[in-house]
Amino acid sequence: MFRLSRFMEALRDGGPLPAPRKPAGPVVIWNLIRRCNLNCKHCYSTSADTNFKGELTTAEALDVLGQLKAAHAPALILSGGEPLLREDLYTIAARAREMGFHLSLSSNGTLLDAAHAARLAEGGFDYVGVSLDGMQDTHDRFRRSGDAFRRAIAGLRAARSAGLRVGVRMTLTEENANELPAVVAFTEAEGIDKFYLSHFNYAGRGRSHRGDDARHAATRAALDWLFDHVWERARQGHAGDFVTGNNDADGVYLLHWIARHQPHRLADMRRRLVNWGGNATGVGVANIDNLGNVHPDTMWWHVTLGNVRERAFGDIWADRSDPLMAGLAASPRPLQGRCANCAQVDICNGNTRVRAAAVTGNPWAQDPGCYLTDEELAMPLGAEVAA
Repeated sequence: MFRLSRFMEALRDGGPLPAPRKPAGPVVIWNLIRRCNLNCKHCYSTSADTNFKGELTTAEALDVLGQLKAAHAPALILSGGEPLLREDLYTIAARAREMGFHLSLSSNGTLLDAAHAARLAEGGFDYVGVSLDGMQDTHDRFRRSGDAFRRAIAGLRAARSAGLRVGVRMTLTEENANELPAVVAFTEAEGIDKFYLSHFNYAGRGRSHRGDDARHAATRAALDWLFDHVWERARQGHAGDFVTGNNDADGVYLLHWIARHQPHRLADMRRRLVNWGGNATGVGVANIDNLGNVHPDTMWWHVTLGNVRERAFGDIWADRSDPLMAGLAASPRPLQGRCANCAQVDICNGNTRVRAAAVTGNPWAQDPGCYLTDEELAMPLGAEVAA
């Protein structure tokens, strides 16, 4: 995750250089349930409104919490499907809080009423995120439901009223990129705490919609607008909490933005971006699906590393005998194509490998989602000074 607001604040204020990220264990995104009351066209878990066989029982889920604690996972993001459909959600959450995990919920928001919001607050959830794919007509079309937007907004308001920290996640595609300013303005008017712009990734049901990925020009325009907006907020004293995800080229693109707007800060900001480290799949981010299968992250459901019913999570995660996991943990990664020759690869760490695998069958090929030009990738931009 690329914490844009924090980088804009650092650009404004300077200050001590943060240490490189070296997590003791991964943040775990845990798909507790595959069932969902919606049928979204870009769903990575290919969920449906039906019960799926073989999901972890309550006892097994509680055992997994112990495994995750032993593996030093600092945070859990409970997801689905729609996690509010899981009857033992609050039992699992209560144990997770007792064990000291930072606890988040990822929901479509349509079932998030006042009763759920109160229980989430009582259960000590640190954050609740709800996805919006645009304003009402666009969101309802993406979600294949005539009232998904209205219900999601009601859910966000209920969660906020219960005292929960809430955020909106928007997945950027060519179909909705022009609505980014409107969605941001809406979240700001609602007093929502966080905005997360997620780039489209080729997984699950989304694999059949690869053509909807925002074309590079549209992506650049969206990021230009977002950088300008957050920088203006930072200059006014409150950058907010804006993050992006699923395209670590955002860090490199920000460096180019800095070169145009604040060139005297280029070397320091490059050091900060290098210490951020870029893509963390297979190292700092892990996924467990509803059946207990462990994956390098949520977009890699076609690659299973092991199952927590058969082997402890920590043992699965530490095992680098799988060539993919070995490559993800390598520094540098065994990248090919223009990713191998990029002057800024130490910032993005090769970006999102699952897109390369989806398009070429080779996880080490160049990422087709990188929206920078060959000329931009060849520019050192402060590297010679920072070295």
